[in-house]
Amino acid sequence: MKVAFYAPMKPPDHPVPSGDRHMARLLISALERSGHDVTLASRLVSRDGRGDALRQARLQRLGSELAERLLRRYARAPRDQLPELWLTYHLYYKAPDHLGPKVSKALGIPYMVAEASVAPKRAGGPWDLGHRAVLSALGAAKGAITLNPADAGCLDPALPQLLLPPFLDPQPYEAARGMRSAHRKTVAERFGMNPEKTWLLTVAMMRPGDKLASYRLLAEALKTLATTDWEILVVGDGAASGEVREAFQGFANDQMPLRWARALPGEMLPTIYAAADLFVWPAIREAYGMALLEAQAAGLAVVAGREGGVPAVVDDQSSGLLTPPGDCRAFAAAVSRLIADPDLRGEMGRKAAERVSRTQNLDVSARKITTFLERCRTP
Repeated sequence: MKVAFYAPMKPPDHPVPSGDRHMARLLISALERSGHDVTLASRLVSRDGRGDALRQARLQRLGSELAERLLRRYARAPRDQLPELWLTYHLYYKAPDHLGPKVSKALGIPYMVAEASVAPKRAGGPWDLGHRAVLSALGAAKGAITLNPADAGCLDPALPQLLLPPFLDPQPYEAARGMRSAHRKTVAERFGMNPEKTWLLTVAMMRPGDKLASYRLLAEALKTLATTDWEILVVGDGAASGEVREAFQGFANDQMPLRWARALPGEMLPTIYAAADLFVWPAIREAYGMALLEAQAAGLAVVAGREGGVPAVVDDQSSGLLTPPGDCRAFAAAVSRLIADPDLRGEMGRKAAERVSRTQNLDVSARKITTFLERCRTP
């Protein structure tokens, strides 16, 4: 099946790494693994983060113009080259889809969405236009792939949904896990870490808002730990890097060692995960957290905040520990517990890797997606 793919928030080939872009690429990989022919329909970014009604109106007009241009291009294409289905990824009030419903209707093909959410409180506010555009798009949709369970209840119960847990290709992480000793030596040499200590790891972009809030809670929690037999490696960069570093001020390297890795190439991350002992991330208002899933695929236990779709990724008390959202004391206690109990975190890491490999891998998800799309496109 030929699939037109569109991500209004950020195209999958966007140069800035993010969990959103990663998930978009994984969806495309899943479709291609099932034999579908996927093309990127548009790179239009419809996101308005400021609540600027004029900007939203301009984006809506631009989207309509691009839809017409796309239809003219399809009109010149051979029939066997036309898309048979449109799939829009990550549809919400700040990044509505102004193309897909119009193009799908004109071509007479099913319009589908993945990771769509509705925020009724945005009606009549600064993002009212985006909110109404989302409702209109969902009204045209034949089905929705829901990655964050928190979104499921916001959608029309009559809309067919595939509740699909976030997934990835576990192979690179499984391979890295098998070379843990070698990777630990490499990471120790590169970042000056002590292999005799417990290594905590955080991998997250440094952006204002929820990411920065998570970093601040992480810093406060770590400062309260009673022991100093651990080190933390922080992998990430971004516009809020200065504020993040400020949050960690007071960490004396001889007492609470902290190492900064900045942003690393994606292909190096399995090595970093496999070398560590425990992944820690408060996950404030996190949709689900691809880094949490990657860490588990590499055999790491996780300590995270129980928020949003995180429980769909981390199995509390089995593959990690989840703590109440924003609770610094509980987060610190969970981290301290797993630092002190290497057997428990090792067992959790094994269960985490098994769970990802069994239920949240690319092949299993590809089959589920294809079955769902075929069902929804059948009259």
